[in-house]
Amino acid sequence: MSRLRAVAAVLTLGVPFAATAADITRVASSFEDDDPFGLFIDAGVEYAQRNSRIVRETSVATPDGSATPQLRDALEYGRYEARLNLDLAVGISRDVEFSFGLPLVLLQNEYWNRPRAEQGPRADISDIDLSRGLRVYRWGLGNARFGLGWAIFNQRKDDTKPTWVARLNYEAPTAPAFDPSYDTAATDRTTVGDRVHKYTLSTALSRKIGLAEPYFNVAYTIPVRGPFAYSNCDNTLGMGTPENCGKPGWSRGETGIQAPHVVGVTMGSEFQVGDRSARMLKLDARVVSNFVSAGRYYNELSGALGKLLYSSEYLQLGGQLGATFQLNEYISFRGTASFLYNTDHALTAESVGRDTNDDGKVDFLDVANKPEDRNPNFNPTWDQPGGRFYAVGSRDLHFSATINFTF
Repeated sequence: MSRLRAVAAVLTLGVPFAATAADITRVASSFEDDDPFGLFIDAGVEYAQRNSRIVRETSVATPDGSATPQLRDALEYGRYEARLNLDLAVGISRDVEFSFGLPLVLLQNEYWNRPRAEQGPRADISDIDLSRGLRVYRWGLGNARFGLGWAIFNQRKDDTKPTWVARLNYEAPTAPAFDPSYDTAATDRTTVGDRVHKYTLSTALSRKIGLAEPYFNVAYTIPVRGPFAYSNCDNTLGMGTPENCGKPGWSRGETGIQAPHVVGVTMGSEFQVGDRSARMLKLDARVVSNFVSAGRYYNELSGALGKLLYSSEYLQLGGQLGATFQLNEYISFRGTASFLYNTDHALTAESVGRDTNDDGKVDFLDVANKPEDRNPNFNPTWDQPGGRFYAVGSRDLHFSATINFTF
């Protein structure tokens, strides 16, 4: 009967507003004295894009006959993605929740074009086929998400302490693996799965002080290659030593995807606009920073070259603005807009092979007389210093709109 009364209240909009924690420390709780069952349902849409300049190392002759390395414009890159998200979190104990989410990627499109603006000499990209204009089209179900959250402290119950939440989130490789060498079309899209397990450990603190609720969150994502993950040896396009595929030391795990580790720190505050008991508006402002480690994965140039590429590490720095309108105790609407700047990073930095002389670095001396130690992925055309590609001026935009139901 209590559930029926709640539904009726939602439909009539005749309920009082109950104070909740900041969105970043929200946890569904059950078996409370005043509420035996807690449930959140979030349904929303997301739009994200990344734009970058891709430049290439080249050597420029100087008057004294020496060569000076220089970066020259090669390509303009854009990626656009739209998705639907469905997430639910259910209280399985007091201040403990289990969550589940599933995204549907409506489109994930990429393009590469020659720079439109004339900015002096351009890099040689004759090894990339631009004759028909490069485009990649993907869509499909994304990876399922599972999580556990525990509010160790809850300010709503004990106002002498902040709200402190610890989480373990798991992204399962449920989406079918994509093949970066597959020639897609607008009417022939491929899938979006990377077949990588991702485990994210995070903790967040928030404390309500008057109409403000500042918060802090830190998270670490650990990737683990899953079954049926793609290896460049599945299609030897653009490989320097494909004959080494499958030989000792060059298994699928060593030649395939090596997703990056990600460490993120977020801090900000929510601000309640007005002191009302119902239909409340909250504003949210935060700063975001992420460290993305080096790894071999699908980066800004992979679709153009048809293979997974080794990227160097980089930082993401930016912020997010959001607003939540609490219609009543059971329904709220949230919108966000964020911007991230990505520091310059190499897109083709594959190692030539193994360090066989134990000097702490890998160079051609290591593999000169040992072809079996050469990395199959290494392509001297674009992985060798002097011909590498880099992403510069990279920036991410992200917008979302979500409706939340609270029971």
